Amino acid sequence: MSKQLIVIGGGAAGIFCAANAARMSPGLRVIVLEKSGKLLSKVKVSGGGRCNVTHACFDIASMAARYPRGQHFVRKAFHRWFTTDTIGWFRERGVELKTEEDGRMFPVTDSSQTIIDSLMREVNSYGVEVRMHAEVKGILKGDTGFIVTLADGRVLTADYVCIACGGYPKSGMFDWIRALGHTIEEPVPSLFTFNMPGDGIVGLMGVSVPMAQVKVVGTKLVEKGPMLITHWGLSGPAVLRLSAWGARELAAREYRFSIVVNWLPEFSEQEVRDRLQELRYEWASRMVSSGPPLGLPRRLWEYWLGISGVKADIRWADLPIRDQNRLAGLLCAATFTVKGKTTFKEEFVTAGGVRLSEVDANFGSKKVAGLYFAGEILDVDGVTGGFNFQHAWTSGWVVADSIRALESTT
Repeated sequence: MSKQLIVIGGGAAGIFCAANAARMSPGLRVIVLEKSGKLLSKVKVSGGGRCNVTHACFDIASMAARYPRGQHFVRKAFHRWFTTDTIGWFRERGVELKTEEDGRMFPVTDSSQTIIDSLMREVNSYGVEVRMHAEVKGILKGDTGFIVTLADGRVLTADYVCIACGGYPKSGMFDWIRALGHTIEEPVPSLFTFNMPGDGIVGLMGVSVPMAQVKVVGTKLVEKGPMLITHWGLSGPAVLRLSAWGARELAAREYRFSIVVNWLPEFSEQEVRDRLQELRYEWASRMVSSGPPLGLPRRLWEYWLGISGVKADIRWADLPIRDQNRLAGLLCAATFTVKGKTTFKEEFVTAGGVRLSEVDANFGSKKVAGLYFAGEILDVDGVTGGFNFQHAWTSGWVVADSIRALESTT
């Protein structure tokens, strides 16, 4: 009888592991167990439905530095499967990727379905069996392999098991993995937006700036990048990256803290003051509200004029120095109070998971022979921009290759 691999989870890491394992080890029977009725759901919604496959970073050290948790772990793994390998894998299957200005990589079709179709063709080509609505409740390791029990009472056996079911938001949901002897780093949300209920700036929802700096008061947490004002507060890459690096610290503060936003981080406050002073002469007869300086969006400029107490119909020549300096201060260091967060269910990312010291370089368990982990179930998470998917592809491939190596010796 052929040996059997059970992959738990039909997401990016699980499907990539299953497809590659079936291809690399032709005699291996591969079964994917997915508890829901959908496969690759995060792939489907990622990047607004375009799928941010990876990031155009081709230096392993630089890539690894984008993971708030698991940097050293992924750095070793990237020597086996890296960004270039991901790009090549999809290209060999007729899927070309393109790079956007911020480094994110998408299929040239701008459709996540292109990625899903490519993965599912591979799954089908190599005879991977996919079982939907198959939630795992327990795993036992016996003398001859694994016994996997499903929620509906069905029992399966396997020679290898790869747990690739994604991150869990609640600690208790990891209990079936703890039962295998593994330690779980407590899960907390990562990649979330900042809620600022009652703050007037939410009236500017939809306004974005290409570069802003956000700092959490009383911490070392600071990030730069594009930022978006939403109807609940602040979002965009700068905020999401900050939430990733501060996942545990902000959770400890129960998501109540103050931030300072610099809307013009490319200038010092003195440079902003000097520029406003120059405009008093260059635009002397124009109203200050007639056009935003320094590349600011009009609605954002008008908002800060109002907060600074500057009348909309005042001319630049008549702008009081006091108001001018107050305006410069707000543009460079506006303080907001954050009261809560918003996470997106479909793209939910957790910090936490299986402790990395209990997992070897092959993504195999150091406690249970034949047990592997891939993707977000591990205590690895990256900032926004394609890094979490790259970890999924890398870990899925390494598990498949590790099982291939074992099978080739038997």
